[in-house]
Amino acid sequence: MVFGERFGGQEFLFTKDARIRRFPGGRRYVAAIAAAMLLVGACSGEFPQSSLHPTADFGEHIDRLYRTIVWWALGVFVVVESALFFVIVRFRERRGSPEPKHVHGSTLLEVGWTLAPAVVLIFIAVPTIRTIFRTDGAPPEGALQVEVIGHQWWWEFRYPTYGITTANEMHIPVGRPVTLVMTSADVIHSFWAPKLGGKRDVMPGRTTRITFTPDSAGVVFGQCAEFCGESHANMRLRVMVDDTAGFAAWAAQQQTIPPPADSLTGLVQAGLQAFRVVRDPANHSCIACHAVQGVSLGVLGPNLTHVGSRATLASGILPNTTEGLTRWLRDPPSEKPGSLMPKVDLTDDEIAALVAYLQSLQ
Repeated sequence: MVFGERFGGQEFLFTKDARIRRFPGGRRYVAAIAAAMLLVGACSGEFPQSSLHPTADFGEHIDRLYRTIVWWALGVFVVVESALFFVIVRFRERRGSPEPKHVHGSTLLEVGWTLAPAVVLIFIAVPTIRTIFRTDGAPPEGALQVEVIGHQWWWEFRYPTYGITTANEMHIPVGRPVTLVMTSADVIHSFWAPKLGGKRDVMPGRTTRITFTPDSAGVVFGQCAEFCGESHANMRLRVMVDDTAGFAAWAAQQQTIPPPADSLTGLVQAGLQAFRVVRDPANHSCIACHAVQGVSLGVLGPNLTHVGSRATLASGILPNTTEGLTRWLRDPPSEKPGSLMPKVDLTDDEIAALVAYLQSLQ
């Protein structure tokens, strides 16, 4: 008995036992889907976030553990599939062969397939527990402490030893242990910089920690790894791993005080005035949200004391250039959906002045 159905313009023919006998175009669909999956999987994007090449001791420990587990998983796969293949070939139905003898249970087999997984789990558990103790221990003496605060949708970094507060771009020295002490100002976030290794949830009212020692200089890209709202995907971060001299120079620069207001001239002075202006009854003004040392004490948005020295804006979605600043000031929510920084009606002259002022904050 054969019956047919049509789905999406294609005819499926079934036998009584529901086996498909004809599927026009099916192979083309499967090939197209497989090709699409390969193409999507090959897209690394502009921000490579891979944990396969760690650049810190924490990442090395995690990478070594995963590779160990992969080899164990591969061994289990080979054994199981080999046994399955043997059974399929050895006990397949042959023409004229008698019906096989029925066997009810086997104590030896049951003990074997109970003990074998237990042994495998023990061999996986031992290195796993050792890695947990290695990565969750107390930070070594002399470690650099960085306080990390997650916001919707940007990162705040504070260096209590140096008196520095910055945003979205964290600088650390190569070869020195670093301890991140993390919490959240609003909802649950998750700090994840794959090349440094692991990730930690960042929760309001709680403190989590992660300690690592970077072993090579460069830029490590990161991302919030816990869905936290409309612009979760835009909550990026950069970790700048500097050599010792480079980190010292950066810290010294961040500790400088911006020039006093009366020393500013021209477009920069006009930008400072625009920064101070209260725009409307809703109190939309730069000074209400942002801090600039010696100018304002805002705490709702990123600290802008040295914003001109950063490479990016808006948690890494725009370059810190004249064009990028202009786009951001003109309409923040259009650049970053859900942005808590509102669109403020600014004239082109005001935007140009604010850009000049912010770029001067080096």
